[in-house]
Amino acid sequence: MFAIGEFSRLEQVTVKTLRLYDELGLLPPARVDAQTGYRHYSSAQLPRLNRILVLKDLGFDLAAIGRLLERDLPVAELRGMLALRQEEQRAAVAAEKLRLRRVELALAELERNPELMEILVKTGKAQWLASVRATIPNYQSVGQLCGQVFAALGAKAFKATPIAIWHDVEYRESEVDAEAGVLLDSPLEVSAPLLCRELPAVEVAAYLHRGSYQALPGAYQRLSRWIEASGWRIAGPAREVYLHVGYPVRQDDETYLTEIQFPVERTV
Repeated sequence: MFAIGEFSRLEQVTVKTLRLYDELGLLPPARVDAQTGYRHYSSAQLPRLNRILVLKDLGFDLAAIGRLLERDLPVAELRGMLALRQEEQRAAVAAEKLRLRRVELALAELERNPELMEILVKTGKAQWLASVRATIPNYQSVGQLCGQVFAALGAKAFKATPIAIWHDVEYRESEVDAEAGVLLDSPLEVSAPLLCRELPAVEVAAYLHRGSYQALPGAYQRLSRWIEASGWRIAGPAREVYLHVGYPVRQDDETYLTEIQFPVERTV
């Protein structure tokens, strides 16, 4: 029989860890002194402790380890659980490789641009959108649609955040399928040609562009390269959320703040 300190040295496990395993029911001591409360362990408990340490090293949390130790698992079932853990670990490794690639891209971007690129993947909340959708001559003409929305909604539009959605899969020099409107917290009753619909919560790759609308094509190229290199793919139409814009709208105003968004999904 070993005192807890001796057992700790024997297996190179801290006394604090052994006490935790006792509290969780993973490895109760073989005997507890009734007068002193000192814990004592038996050499017969070494195989169980070793299994706990092996499972912990393989990435199982203590709750899962407890479930595994509750019963004597058949080899086939244990093999299946280890195979599942193997796939989880492979996925984690793949995710870390993508994270490393994003770091490399950020470093490369800093070489070209001293300002840190503000690109991230986030889940946007579901929002209501009051908008007009139409085919317009070119991208710069989206202001025509915005004007219709603002004229119809009045003050409600000026308190909301403007947005444009580009529904074409590819870049077009003319005949652009565009939608423009404002984001709302709740639905509004609108009349044609306006439509009020809910934009669902989706994962988007978002880039915060500071500068003129004339520089937007370069921002799109950066974001597209980042999406492809970071293990994502575009899964929906591009959005432009106009966080700061002046009136009347100018294409060359460098004070504008625009968030470019692409709905995305994993490629791996």
